[in-house]
Amino acid sequence: MNVLLTNDDGIHAQGLWALYNRFVDVHHVSVVAPDRERSAIGHAITLNQPLRAIRVYLNGGYSGYAVNGTPADCIKLAIAEILPARPDVVVAGINPGANVGANLNYSGTVAAAKEAALGGAIGIAVSIEGQNTDYYDDAALFVAQLCDTVCTKGLPFGTFLNVNIPNRPLKEIAGVQISRQGVGLLSEYVEKRLDPRHRIYYWQGRDMQSFGADPEIDGAALGQNFISITPIKCDMTDYRLLEDLRNWGLKKMNIDD
Repeated sequence: MNVLLTNDDGIHAQGLWALYNRFVDVHHVSVVAPDRERSAIGHAITLNQPLRAIRVYLNGGYSGYAVNGTPADCIKLAIAEILPARPDVVVAGINPGANVGANLNYSGTVAAAKEAALGGAIGIAVSIEGQNTDYYDDAALFVAQLCDTVCTKGLPFGTFLNVNIPNRPLKEIAGVQISRQGVGLLSEYVEKRLDPRHRIYYWQGRDMQSFGADPEIDGAALGQNFISITPIKCDMTDYRLLEDLRNWGLKKMNIDD
């Protein structure tokens, strides 16, 4: 199996190489990742400057391509130019910090898996709960097993998986929950401050998103010590509203004035 690894934390990130160590003895593994941290950059791509992919060699004999772009750039460049063949599966991660609920809209990790799905490959975004994580190796073991299953079963074109894993040994995790993305109004704020030269600047922030107790919601499942797996579609059409919208009479509106 041809496996492409990437992330949004940069090519030196611990979670990336935990995946590499888990896959490399069994599969053909390529690494194409940002040359620096690109967290919360979403699905941005680079259009107004050239992309460069530099082969880097790390301690322990690891090697990969460091790209001066976004996670989505890495997938585009890898599939179109760097790799000799399209990867069977693209794994983005392991990201320190959960990507559940609204975070899916901002995450570079999730965007990389989405770009893989748009490019015709199986995409899996993987995150582990908390910023100070101790169990990358356990998480990587689960991801390797998941990849075997997903590559056997397949995914529809334009669909990828978003996986969130508790920061615990696998033996202490309650199980696997197939879940949906948690949605809801966010409590956000912007703090207005003054710098030492009395110039105004702003610092964005928000409260933690609340997910309730329903284990079929991604954040709630993770909070109850389950591995959350959510299928995500690239097609963003709201099919529930589609027919209603057609009955609004918008086609009859006068747009000549």
